[in-house]
Amino acid sequence: MTRSALPIDVLVADDERPALDELVHLLRMDARIGTIVTASSGAEALRLLSERAVRIAFLDIHMPGLGGMELARALLALAEPPAVVFVTADDARAVEAFELRAADYLLKPVRIERLRQAVGRVVEVAEAPTPGDDEMLPVTVGSVVRFVRRSEVRWVQAQGDYSRLHTGDGAGHLVRTPISELETRWADAGFLRIHRSSLVRTAAVTEARLSGAEPAVSIGAVSLPVSRRLVPTVRDALLRGEAGG
Repeated sequence: MTRSALPIDVLVADDERPALDELVHLLRMDARIGTIVTASSGAEALRLLSERAVRIAFLDIHMPGLGGMELARALLALAEPPAVVFVTADDARAVEAFELRAADYLLKPVRIERLRQAVGRVVEVAEAPTPGDDEMLPVTVGSVVRFVRRSEVRWVQAQGDYSRLHTGDGAGHLVRTPISELETRWADAGFLRIHRSSLVRTAAVTEARLSGAEPAVSIGAVSLPVSRRLVPTVRDALLRGEAGG
């Protein structure tokens, strides 16, 4: 199935009828849009999406019962989850939205130019030859949200339910994603768990001391302990990396 094929079927979920009708009106002005399914609650949207597939789900954040954020989390469990675009008057939850891998975050009242841009972003991602090749994670720097590319990350430090991403420029960025989730998501990108508290990009390791009483690896000037039970796995991964160039 070609996910980038037109027209694009969408779902719009909003408990406020005027806002829902306005968004439907704007979407109908976009020739790329096909069938528009509407829901007045998160629960109704989830039921509809379990019965039929759409390419984009436009979700209000604040709805009675199942809100937009909770609905977006539930949609990740679908075999082919739709791209999610949040449409809201709440400008304070953009970081959380992008942590849920939202395609875009539109503030009400929605301008047609921004709506077209959001649709175009979904189409662009679908047509990319290597979608998700370099994942971007939203981080807060002061009052600004910026994105850190996975390729910039050299190692990851566990901090409870959060993780701190350490990049080549020496900066550390806190994200609301547990290290266990990053370990799973980034395994195919050359990241390796070396300790309960750390995950490293094997290509960034500059030195390994795995034979002594306190095994460790170095990434530049930073020395990171290696769990003794993981030493064989770490050694094999580093040797494979050297063999692969």
